[in-house]
Amino acid sequence: MSNDGVNKGRRRFLVATTSVVGAVGAVGAAVPFVASWSPSAKAKAAGAPVKADISKLEIGQQMIAEWRGKPVWIVRRSKEMLDSLSKLDGQLADPMSEKPQQPDYIPHQAYRSIKPEIMVMVGICTHLGCSPTYRPEVAPADLGPEWLGGYFCPCHGSRYDLSGRVYKGMPAPLNLLVPPHNYTDDNTIVIGVDKEKT
Repeated sequence: MSNDGVNKGRRRFLVATTSVVGAVGAVGAAVPFVASWSPSAKAKAAGAPVKADISKLEIGQQMIAEWRGKPVWIVRRSKEMLDSLSKLDGQLADPMSEKPQQPDYIPHQAYRSIKPEIMVMVGICTHLGCSPTYRPEVAPADLGPEWLGGYFCPCHGSRYDLSGRVYKGMPAPLNLLVPPHNYTDDNTIVIGVDKEKT
């Protein structure tokens, strides 16, 4: 069979064009596949640090920030609240926070905070994940005369003091978690970034 009627230039052009179109198609298919390896914007935001402005937080008040989809409680404690903490050591399961529920730079003492008057903790009970209620009042009728303020979990009755330390004999096995955080100034807390990494 003779190839006399075949245009070799046209054949080269068609082969080159087909190769280019195939390569573009392969790259087009690969880009979304490779991009799927990166975390989504939603996933990045879920773990991103959050800032909390505490300039308007008054003594005895609690505010709530959200970090990684969890409530983070920030409480400005009064001198009376701080003084009451050491009175509870004998009633608490882990008064010096020896079990790892806080970053290493948080002192293992009654305050459990960078600044004694400001407490930062994740508002999720360490028993089954309910959210305890803030009960700062002293000796309310429903919690008894020994109550000096703190948190009460309505799901199964676990009690925590104003530093998030769990009382003995409660369903909750651990103190409330203190998240990594630091201060950028006197009124701004960044939750989700360790103090040493600033």
